[in-house]
Amino acid sequence: MTTTAADWLQRIRALPLPERIKVMNVCGGHERSITTAGLRKAIPSNIELVPGPGCPVCICPEEDIYEAIQLALHEHVILVAYGDMLRVPVNAPKSEPRSLEQAKAAGADVRPIASPLEAARVARANPERKVVFLAAGFETTTAPAAALMAQGAPDNLLLLMSGRRTWPAVAMLLDSGEPGFEALIAPGHVATVMGPEEWEFVPRKHGMPTAVAGFAPESLLAALYSVLRQKLDGKCFLDNCYAEVVRPGGNPAAQRFIDQTMDVVAGNWRGIGAIPESGYVLKAAY
Repeated sequence: MTTTAADWLQRIRALPLPERIKVMNVCGGHERSITTAGLRKAIPSNIELVPGPGCPVCICPEEDIYEAIQLALHEHVILVAYGDMLRVPVNAPKSEPRSLEQAKAAGADVRPIASPLEAARVARANPERKVVFLAAGFETTTAPAAALMAQGAPDNLLLLMSGRRTWPAVAMLLDSGEPGFEALIAPGHVATVMGPEEWEFVPRKHGMPTAVAGFAPESLLAALYSVLRQKLDGKCFLDNCYAEVVRPGGNPAAQRFIDQTMDVVAGNWRGIGAIPESGYVLKAAY
C-alpha cells in the first residue's frame, strides 16, 4: 500500500518534537516543490525548513554571466544558455545590457536551449559561426554536457563552463561549526547521478540526520519524517527516500563522462564566495 503525503503528515504531527528544529533542504527543486505544495504551512510550526544553496541559476557567479554577455555582444558568436539563465542580472552600468536577455534585445544572437544536445544542433546548423554554450548547473546538467564533449561535439561548439558540485557547499557549512540547521534533506537528482554515497559524510563525520528525497510531496515528507525520527531516536544515518530513482553508486556512465572531460577546481558561488573542490572546468584536451 502506497504511503500518501497525508499519511506522512499525520506521522510527522504525531512525533514528540522539540520546541524548535531546523531542517535544511539543499536542492532548489525541493524548494520549488515545498513552496508549490504549501508544505511549510502543512507541517507543524516548530519545524523550520531552511532553503539551502541549491539553485545553480542563483549561485552562478556574475563574472561568468558577464563574460557570456560580452562574448554575445562583441564576438560574432551564437550564445546559447538554459532559458532560466537569460534574465539573471549582473552588476553592470545601467547604460549596458545587464543580462543575456538585454544583450539579445541589444542585437546579440542569444538563444535559449533546454539541453546540450540542442546546443549541438545549433552548432551543426550554423557551421560558419562559433556557438558558445554557457554550461551552468550542478552535477545533473554537467553530466550531459560532459557526455556531449566525450562523444564528440561539433568543432564550432565551445563551452563556457560554470558547473558546480553540491556537496562541498554543504561541507563548508558544516565545517563552519555553526551550520544553522540540525538535519539535512539531500538532493535527489544529484544523488541519481553521483550516488547517494556522496552524502554519507554528513551523518558519519558530523552526526547529522540525513535523507535523500525526490520532488513529490510524499517523498519530501518521507525524508522529513526520517530525519526527525533520527533526531528523536538519537540515530544518524543516510536514508534513501527516493529509491525508485536513486541507486547505490549512482549512474556510472555519467560519472565516467564527467571524469573523462572535467577537472575539479575551486568554484565561486554567487553570494557565498569561493568553495574548494566545488567547480568543474574542461580538461585541457577538450
